[in-house]
Amino acid sequence: MDISSLYQVSSGAIKAASEATKTSATTATGNDNMFDSILNSAISNIKTTNSYLSEAENEELKFAMGVTENTHDLTIALQKASTSLQYTVAVRDKFIEAYREIMQMQI
Repeated sequence: MDISSLYQVSSGAIKAASEATKTSATTATGNDNMFDSILNSAISNIKTTNSYLSEAENEELKFAMGVTENTHDLTIALQKASTSLQYTVAVRDKFIEAYREIMQMQI
């Protein structure tokens, strides 16, 4: 399984997952371990994105209710959530593109 096309998404997480799959491919007995590592990495990234989105929502609520007046923390939380969501969508799009390409292969 080659995920080198995902290098266009500029993130260390994708490169780390790729390196992990390369090393696990040499030690694994089957392709199931490679798939598991990629799946676990994707689930971890989704959980991280959800936590950033939740944190941003909490900061928005604090600011709206007047609990805090610190716009700096609000801006940082919103930007982290936005960037993380954009990254997650880009990775999802690449996986869907790869899936469609595999489905169109002639056997």
